[in-house]
Amino acid sequence: MAVADVKTSREDFRGPCEAGSASKQQTTSTKIIEVSVVEVNVNVKEKNISASMAGELSLGGEVSVNRLGFGAMRLTGEGIWGPPRDRKGALAVLRRAVELDVNFIDTADSYGPYVNEELIAEALFPYPRGLVIATKGGWNRPGPNQWTHDATPSHLRKAVEASLKRLRLDRIDVYQLHIPDPVVSFDASVETLAQLRNEGKIRLVALSNVTREHIERARRIVPIVSVQNRYSFADREWDYVVNYCQQHGLAFIPWFPLGAGKVAGEVLSRIAEAHGASPTQIALCWLLKRSPIMLPIPGTSSVEHLEQNVAAASLRLTAEEFDELSEVPELVGSR
Repeated sequence: MAVADVKTSREDFRGPCEAGSASKQQTTSTKIIEVSVVEVNVNVKEKNISASMAGELSLGGEVSVNRLGFGAMRLTGEGIWGPPRDRKGALAVLRRAVELDVNFIDTADSYGPYVNEELIAEALFPYPRGLVIATKGGWNRPGPNQWTHDATPSHLRKAVEASLKRLRLDRIDVYQLHIPDPVVSFDASVETLAQLRNEGKIRLVALSNVTREHIERARRIVPIVSVQNRYSFADREWDYVVNYCQQHGLAFIPWFPLGAGKVAGEVLSRIAEAHGASPTQIALCWLLKRSPIMLPIPGTSSVEHLEQNVAAASLRLTAEEFDELSEVPELVGSR
């Protein structure tokens, strides 16, 4: 497998909230991701907001997406079980996301289960050109707030086939192993996804909830385009995985990117007030500045909150603000 390097327009990513415009250059052994800086300073209260303000990121050198996506998990019932209470509202959120130039939507067969993927298809099919839907498999759902591992080859194969039908697709653009199964060979799980890729049912393979060792093992079997781990301003346990992804040109997708209310520390609130923004918007801006391979996927069931999240793409932090936020100890309860 080719080794990927990251080449950026600045050596220091701690400048203004920068956007990554990714383009691929091929050599015999190296993929280069070039990230350009978008110098945009738009008031977050303006109505003309767009996820494109965050710049672009290339996934595996095959598809480019705007660097602010949408995580659809919250568009389910309580306990990530069953349909959302407000079905029409959920459909409206998905449609509004696409209107705001969000072209990367993250879901999973376990969200609902199944309901989330069905909603996406109901809201957006036929899909607009360039929309990437990334789904996942590897869990069973016996009930609300209950999750049991199943990353056996047979389960993953059935899961991919079922997701294809629910999403009304012939091929899934990005398929993520949701989590390694402690009683199933990790290599066997990844090999199954590699086979499904060879069969044309998956375009790109990705991982979630993994260590660096998992990533390295998987990359020996099949090209990996992204890693999705828990990560936020207040929860930086996986910093070393972010660094690894940046070094090798893999996208890093932080789940729980807003810390679910746990990001409102004193420093964050003060910086947010100075920008006339919300703490969650500043937390998103911090993520976008943390690395050019960062692809946040903030989720919500509210159109208003969706618009606020997307508006964060146009915010700017100074180098001093970024440093100050980076030096704040992880907040209590973030783990």
